[in-house]
Amino acid sequence: MTITGLLGRKIGMTTHYREDGGTEAVTAIEVGPCVVTQVKTKARDGYEAVQLGFGAAKKLSKPELGHLGRSGGKFRHLQEFTARDLGEYEVGKTLKADVFKAGERIKVSGRSRGMGFQGGVKRHNFSGGPKTHGQSDRLRAPGAIGATTHPGHVWKGTRMAAHMGDAQVTVRGLKVVLADPERNLLLVSGAVPGASNSIVRIEKQS
Repeated sequence: MTITGLLGRKIGMTTHYREDGGTEAVTAIEVGPCVVTQVKTKARDGYEAVQLGFGAAKKLSKPELGHLGRSGGKFRHLQEFTARDLGEYEVGKTLKADVFKAGERIKVSGRSRGMGFQGGVKRHNFSGGPKTHGQSDRLRAPGAIGATTHPGHVWKGTRMAAHMGDAQVTVRGLKVVLADPERNLLLVSGAVPGASNSIVRIEKQS
């Protein structure tokens, strides 16, 4: 298939045992089934893309129901992917994990786990202050952040305590270890962003 990717749900990490007896850490992803909800053409929309729906939605608005009516489903997540040949796709077509092949290089995008408000030691790997020599309650303090009279303000981008995580992250260069369309399962080498059961976007890497 010429489509570049699919939507999936991260299941978690496990160990994959190879035929040669070796092991490797992999991430299991439930890929699809994704349903084509719209085919965008250059003549009508100004660009070419295939819109896919994934995950059941409990409640949708009337405009959303009208948009998804032809596909025959109610989907919570909609995203667009490029495809070289739009003629292969029509509204209502189901795509499974066989879009990917073992050994293929991919990139995975997801929302990283939110860790709340964190200090400099955890957020930026600061070493902290000394534990002795008269120090008290300063072990995890960030240290000086000012620049004296000139310029007289804190530089923009200074590494300080702030909200950590809950950001869009893309990991590139991952390898497909196993693609099982019967179980809608994709095993990917290494870790992918996001918590378990979070939605991820898997794309072929050119």
